[in-house]
Amino acid sequence: MRIAQAIIAGLTGLALLLPALSMAGPTPLSRKVQTRENMEGSIPRPDQEKAAQAKLDALYQKTGKRPNIIWLVVDDMGFGDVGGPWGGGAHIGAATPNIDQFAREGLALTSTYSQPTCTPTRSAILTGRLPVRTGLTRPILAGDKLKMNPWAGETSIAKILSDAGYYTVLSGKWHVGELEGMRPFDVGFDEYYGYYAAQKEITQSLDERKYPDLVLDPEKLAAYKSMHASSALEYGKKGGQEQIIEPTTSVEQFAEADIKLADWSINKIKTLAKSGKPFFLSHDFMKVHADNFPSKEFKGKSASKYPYKDAVVEVDALIGRIHQAVKEAGIEDNTFIFITSDNGPQMDSWPDTGFTPFRGGKASAWEGGVRVPGIAYWKGMIQPHESAELFDLMDLFNTSIHIAGADARIPTDRFIDGIDQSSFLLADNGNSRRENVYIWVEQDLMAMRMREYKIHFQVTVPEQQWMDIDMSTKQKVGLAPWLFNLYIDPREQTPVGHRGNAWLASMAAEAKAHAATFKKYPPKDVGLGQ
Repeated sequence: MRIAQAIIAGLTGLALLLPALSMAGPTPLSRKVQTRENMEGSIPRPDQEKAAQAKLDALYQKTGKRPNIIWLVVDDMGFGDVGGPWGGGAHIGAATPNIDQFAREGLALTSTYSQPTCTPTRSAILTGRLPVRTGLTRPILAGDKLKMNPWAGETSIAKILSDAGYYTVLSGKWHVGELEGMRPFDVGFDEYYGYYAAQKEITQSLDERKYPDLVLDPEKLAAYKSMHASSALEYGKKGGQEQIIEPTTSVEQFAEADIKLADWSINKIKTLAKSGKPFFLSHDFMKVHADNFPSKEFKGKSASKYPYKDAVVEVDALIGRIHQAVKEAGIEDNTFIFITSDNGPQMDSWPDTGFTPFRGGKASAWEGGVRVPGIAYWKGMIQPHESAELFDLMDLFNTSIHIAGADARIPTDRFIDGIDQSSFLLADNGNSRRENVYIWVEQDLMAMRMREYKIHFQVTVPEQQWMDIDMSTKQKVGLAPWLFNLYIDPREQTPVGHRGNAWLASMAAEAKAHAATFKKYPPKDVGLGQ
């Protein structure tokens, strides 16, 4: 409850800066309508919603089954790492021909937003809720003592789709809790094959070159291992016990992890395609999160030759193999595929890190931390084009549930921050239904984007180059929020503020309205403090 009170008090305090915060109801800049008290409002698009639903109905009538859903989530890949409209790829030393093909043949989204770090993003897309509501505000790290199971009282998309007749599978990185009651097969997935932790958490106890003070010190190493952080490849099935498939014993062995995971997902796609039952597969790559160790097949295969770039080339190739498996299984016409990254690049691990043209990186509310590539692909259903309109990764929750015909199963007893964007994706030249993107860093509302404008209430400032996490400070912005126009200043260098923009007070009022949702639907404190 203290966290809820602090959140509300902090945001309401903005009224001291901007008298217009007292205004009630929709602001002059807002186009959204709230149709349910417990759901984020959205921009009505009746014509495109009708057109999109007609497409879905026609496909269902033709196939007699709901579409398959595949999410391909890369870890820590930067906005500028891939080619196409994101500007990366071959000319920065790591070609991404398979991702580029998806972008050409699908909807390339250049204003896709994640959460600032991995656990918050993964929890958000699985629940459709901001991490500050679920309490999963940062990664659960070895040694953390939780007050409660963060999944208690939450409903995952896997459970909703499973209840709606889908077979639900997650392969790869989980990172949303590894204790009993928090594992993928505890929260709705029928099967799980992967790792609970991030790459660095798994390999740091094995890499004496980078972590000699840990690996070569028996006392410290024993203490680290006593914290019960799992580093093994695990398998689990709903209603059954988990089992260790393969302990991790060396960095060379772990370098092959993503290939093993992709092989498993490909075999699962082949099997599920024959079953006739719709399936939901979230394939979550271990790469390109630091520390990257190239697999034998891809070592030196990037033009750059650096391990991170080799990892990008590997991920791209594995995405191509998964796509080929979908085509060979004869299910491409009835499969919705979404490709993205869970947050911006981790600058602190440079040069083992990605690229973004924007300010900041992972863990910050600057564009570099939360603006990521996004591609929606569905052969024959999504018109190939590009869009710079807003898409929050939480929208995958509502969108996927809608195309599965399971809207009635979305919870009504808690606040849902995701928006159904199926009409944006499916209607020809569709428009986004999202008006606001709210950017929280742990328990703090840092910023909000609305149209081309971005307002910051607090900022993180690195005290040294490549130290966006390990040597950064969090600051309040001063007399008034900092307001940027991302169309003329995408790197967020110079605020336009009240002197050059008419919307400062209106946008701050939007943030206050957002804060008000926490009064009736208070956030959970699961013990993940700052």
